[in-house]
Amino acid sequence: MTVSPLGRDIDRVDGRAKVTGAARYSADYPAANLAHAHLVTSTVARGSITTMDTVAAQNAPGVIGVYSPFHKLALQPVPGVGENYAPLQDTQIRFRGQIIAMVVAETAMQARDAATLITTTYHEQRPRTSLTDEPRVPADGGPTWPAPRAIVLAPGVDSIETALAASDIVVEASFHQPMQHAVAMEPHAVLAEWNNDRTQLTLYSGAQLPHLSATAAAARLGLPPTAVRLISTYVGGGFGSRVMPWYDAALAAAAARELNRPVRLVLSREQVFTVVGHRSAINQTVTLGASRDGVLNAVSHVTDASMPPVGYRHMQPAVDTSAVLYRTPNLSIDQRHVMLDVPPTCAMRGPTEAPGSFALETAMDELAVATGIDPVELRLRNYATAVPGSGLPWSSKHLDECYRVGARRFGWSARRARPRSRTDGHWLVGMGMATAIYPGARRPEAIQARVRLLDDDTAVVSSATADTGTGALTMLAITGAHELGIPLRRVTPELGDTALPPGAPSVASAGTSTSVPAVEAAANAAIAELVNVAVTSPQSPWHGTNSEDLSYQKGTLRGGGLSMSFGRLLTTVGRRNVEATATVQPGPEATRYRFHSFGAHFCEVRVNRYTGEPRVTRFTTVVDIGRVVNAQATRSQIVGGIIFGIGHALLEDDPLEEATGRLAAGNMADYLVPVNADVPDLDVHCLDRPDPVINNLGARGVGELGTVGSAAAVGNAIFNATGKRIRSLPITLDKLL
Repeated sequence: MTVSPLGRDIDRVDGRAKVTGAARYSADYPAANLAHAHLVTSTVARGSITTMDTVAAQNAPGVIGVYSPFHKLALQPVPGVGENYAPLQDTQIRFRGQIIAMVVAETAMQARDAATLITTTYHEQRPRTSLTDEPRVPADGGPTWPAPRAIVLAPGVDSIETALAASDIVVEASFHQPMQHAVAMEPHAVLAEWNNDRTQLTLYSGAQLPHLSATAAAARLGLPPTAVRLISTYVGGGFGSRVMPWYDAALAAAAARELNRPVRLVLSREQVFTVVGHRSAINQTVTLGASRDGVLNAVSHVTDASMPPVGYRHMQPAVDTSAVLYRTPNLSIDQRHVMLDVPPTCAMRGPTEAPGSFALETAMDELAVATGIDPVELRLRNYATAVPGSGLPWSSKHLDECYRVGARRFGWSARRARPRSRTDGHWLVGMGMATAIYPGARRPEAIQARVRLLDDDTAVVSSATADTGTGALTMLAITGAHELGIPLRRVTPELGDTALPPGAPSVASAGTSTSVPAVEAAANAAIAELVNVAVTSPQSPWHGTNSEDLSYQKGTLRGGGLSMSFGRLLTTVGRRNVEATATVQPGPEATRYRFHSFGAHFCEVRVNRYTGEPRVTRFTTVVDIGRVVNAQATRSQIVGGIIFGIGHALLEDDPLEEATGRLAAGNMADYLVPVNADVPDLDVHCLDRPDPVINNLGARGVGELGTVGSAAAVGNAIFNATGKRIRSLPITLDKLL
């Protein structure tokens, strides 16, 4: 009897390839006559290049090309896709760490050494580096982003200020968060290889949206979209840093075209901090007005985020936090940007929701203190059953159950409301909690999947989505096995190649919810084609039978007292395979409901009363993500998200030097991320309640949810332990002393 793998603990189908080294990442692909490139980046943050001496580099051993604004590669900017300029096309300096030259040599070491021989002089201007600078502009990201400002007022209320003034209790708190970086395990790398007549390009490069990266590279190189194939089978982490195509791929491809040989470019770890985008620095002020029994009357959320001159990510921290999470008759969000001379900004796991939730959920904890109401009870009293201001229902929401189950599993009833009430020797012990919310809708674009049934009773499921370590490859296999009713071992998944049908982008925690319907539709179409073969092939025992008299179940076709596996039928009729490709996209439900995933975090910390050292000692998270596809991968994703939150709360900081515009911690020695000693055992539980609207399986997204709210849970626990409210991240021991 075949048991569906859906919802079970399933090992990754690519696990053996990864642990044995057989998996090839972008820098692992071989090529004949390979050349190696190395970038040179600017040492000033604003101004222009006046001179650049490349003679020594050009004469260095092994060097075959040096490119700069004075020896350009043919590239062009593509408006609306990533950065708004193309490197090496002019002498303007937009941020410190901008690409200003590239050396190509026979070996990577020769290219790196020659790059150090280039000397550059600048006309330098003082950079804009402060979030308090003017002007501030509305955080309008264009037609694909929600409005940067929104006001909802109850009848008879003329302003949010009036609503706040009429509230019994008002809590106002301001927060600061520095720039943060995704720091994926695999540095960004690309291998660019042209065909003989240089009309077709193959790129091997990590991407979260393979087709977008391929078409962007084509546009930047002046090629038709069909001229570029991108292979991105294995990706060593993305977290948003591989959503937009950066210019490393186009630069390598342009040099390969000029030199007529393959070129590999691997960014150094320091270069990743500036060439690749980061999460903006942000100041936020949240003001809550409530009755004495904790019922919200007004919510105001004002934000100022850094915006680079080179474009891309526009941070809107309140859109999917304060604007949707709690019931309130009066709501105002005002999201603004400040132009700073900093490297490009981009998505980073929980891009706007993680910083937005830190501000909102900390303010909610402060309201709980001001009213004397338990933080869980406070959230239940303000539970929203419809999206504030719109009246739209959620497709599915069981957040109240997350609170109750999480509190029970964690032992929340043992918490003491008065700070500094629990001690253990030199340690102050505290508990805190926070809510998690993240958009859970399917991607709006049409996406495809292909299912091929083979004559050996196996199947291939193909879709050009990406697996950035999230388990997407295994998800395709699980979904295919479930829909076809065959064992998982008989399904081979394919992804990460633009030669495959265009798949779901690996962004916004929507890869699973978007891919599942496509695989389901392709599987049904492949079965229908199998039935068609059975009734139309002369060699088939069902030749001439009415197709409605045949049924398919668990890999076997039945009808007229006969049964035959699909592999045996294909062998009988002399076919190697049948296949079908399906295209799907959301229907009218996309506008009738709001789709979010939810969760509740509970955290225990210890803070040393003498040194101020904070330690996270226990953490429980309960999530409502719809139906679970792979229980093992789901837990892993939530655990990873919580670890992101611990880093967000306690460690991650890249200060911007005001005078120079230099990122002071732009390397792995100074930019701190959590390690094993920082992370306790994490208790993660999924409600596993199928969403009846989003797709037939009821599966929503999960990847980024664990990041949202987890930093606030840590900060709230630290307050409970110490009585000190730290609103400027990270919460370091010097701030606690």
